[in-house]
Amino acid sequence: MITQLKFIANHPFNSTDRLGALVRFVKWQINTKFNPYPIVYPFTEHSKFLVWKGLHGATGNMYCGLQEEQDMGFLLHFLRKEDIFMDVGANIGSYTLLASAEIGAKTISIEPIPTTFEYLKNNVFLNQINAKVTLLNIGLGSKKGSVKFTQGLDTANHVATTKEKDVVEVTVDTLDNIAQNQCPILIKIDVEGFETEVLKGATNTLKQPELKAIIIELNGSGNRYGYDENKIHQTFLNAGFAPFDYNPFKRQLTELTSFGVHNTIYLKDPNFVRERIKNARKIKVNSREI
Repeated sequence: MITQLKFIANHPFNSTDRLGALVRFVKWQINTKFNPYPIVYPFTEHSKFLVWKGLHGATGNMYCGLQEEQDMGFLLHFLRKEDIFMDVGANIGSYTLLASAEIGAKTISIEPIPTTFEYLKNNVFLNQINAKVTLLNIGLGSKKGSVKFTQGLDTANHVATTKEKDVVEVTVDTLDNIAQNQCPILIKIDVEGFETEVLKGATNTLKQPELKAIIIELNGSGNRYGYDENKIHQTFLNAGFAPFDYNPFKRQLTELTSFGVHNTIYLKDPNFVRERIKNARKIKVNSREI
């Protein structure tokens, strides 16, 4: 709990109201002791989500406004209503809700774990954006087939290794097949180390001029499958992308020499992206505007 409290207190989004963030934490801890049901919590001005006990993908946003403030802030400033966004490893749908409920863009939302997919689906219907969101209860990989995933690990669920027991078999398709007739302008990929296989199935999509940005988590999880994440970085460079960091409070993009320790934003045509960011409307989250 101490680690969690430090994270909340030091989160950039809470810098102007640390007390308010800690109050939200305490209220939620009390709520979970007496209330077995989920609650509806406001996310942004035009979005909300259901919060269940133990769902860190929800509680992190409740405590901090935007748990992944750089990447979520980038999405909010970059996307427009006419765009297509692909959320690979959607979990409960945080990025999907920001894209389709707050911005109004179309989203292809992909979540392989059946129980997590139900949370995602509930959040989509809660926000009445089912007409904007294509929900797919599948995994992505290098080819069609099926793969076993862990279940019950919340945001850390992943393609199972041979030693893991609590698993579920899931249908797998390729990103190229899913995006064949509707290429996204932005893709978020959070697949807990299976990024190499996902990108093997996305070679055609990476070449498309419509695709301008990719948010991807490269945190060393690929080691469990023997993958080298430096090769993923090179794949993006070869496709014309470059890594960037984003400050949502200053709306500032900074080019990097390599990928970060968590999420990294890869951009093609940075001038196009900067112009969009500069002209984006202000977004209100937890009484704070970005």
